[in-house]
Amino acid sequence: MFGLGMQEMIVIFVIALLVFGPKRLPELGRSLGRGLAEFKRASEELKEGLAVELSAEEDKAAAVAHEERQPAKPEAPSTGAAEEKPKGTDETRNA
Repeated sequence: MFGLGMQEMIVIFVIALLVFGPKRLPELGRSLGRGLAEFKRASEELKEGLAVELSAEEDKAAAVAHEERQPAKPEAPSTGAAEEKPKGTDETRNA
């Protein structure tokens, strides 16, 4: 636990008991516990949010890479109606 042994923890507890007194020490312990729990909850929410954003970015990058690998779809062949010459222009004059 934070690299502190049992002796160090006892020394810290005795000093806190002398500084704050026996009446305030449980109140400080509760508020410290609540603060640590809130910090842990917030860090977990942050980790989850980052994981969701990261997976969304990876999916987006994979979709872009997949689109780049596929060749472009060929356009539908024309029926040739647009390429026909209108009748009555050059063909009728030469006859």
